[in-house]
Amino acid sequence: MRAWQPGRWSPSVWVGAIMVAVFVLLGVFGPLIAPYPVGTRAMDLDHMYAPMSWSHWLGTDKSGVDTLSQLLHGAREALLLSTIVVGISATIGVTIGMVAGYARGFVDEAIMRVVDIFLAFPGLLLNIAIVAVVARPGLPLFIAALCANGWVGYARVARGQVLSLRERDYVMAARALGASTPRILFRHIAPNLIAPILVQVSLSFGNVIAAEASLSFLGLGPQVDHTWGAMLEQGTSFLWKPGFRHYALAAGAAIAWVVLAANLLGDGLRDRLDPRQRGRA
Repeated sequence: MRAWQPGRWSPSVWVGAIMVAVFVLLGVFGPLIAPYPVGTRAMDLDHMYAPMSWSHWLGTDKSGVDTLSQLLHGAREALLLSTIVVGISATIGVTIGMVAGYARGFVDEAIMRVVDIFLAFPGLLLNIAIVAVVARPGLPLFIAALCANGWVGYARVARGQVLSLRERDYVMAARALGASTPRILFRHIAPNLIAPILVQVSLSFGNVIAAEASLSFLGLGPQVDHTWGAMLEQGTSFLWKPGFRHYALAAGAAIAWVVLAANLLGDGLRDRLDPRQRGRA
């Protein structure tokens, strides 16, 4: 049996990709296939704490709302939130990192000192500080809180790559021919950032899900009962209730599934796309 060779797609990529695909499909189509509606209109006080059965595969919660339906609707909330946060963070971080790496000098020093400040401050505490200033934080503020320090990782990756790419022959030739700075950045340098940024996106995807679940568990997330973090918080209040331990375990398993999938996919992509990994024996 041949040993695994660096540069080939590792099994973790395929496992992670399949797990992420399952999450995306459930996020897109989950509310459509959910057996019951969710929310205040779906409350059924006659069936509170219903055990697992053919009618309710994962039982119901304290309001009589179907647990499986909440999980499926929560998948869409998690997918939507993570996609928006990762997209905004990547756009801001890559742009700032490219400017810092290409300009160097004072601009680079000023930007990187700001990055160091954000890295020195615990990310979750910063998220809590931003969200806690409003009594009932809405989705826009929640997204802003997660993006406040989400761009830092992208900025560091982009800046490190640009410092190397700006000295390449094709970049120096474009500069000698009189190409403008924006053209050099977005035409000659940006395409070479796709691989490392794609790895960063994969790893950040799971981090956003974990951060949202943490804030929702503390009661600071979006004011929606069927987010996975809110379900986890509700489940811990009756974790030792006979026949109802599965409520918290289901939400925790969903969060763990996405975080594990993102990390497997990110690690596999890094092994495949990073030239330093490909050169190792």
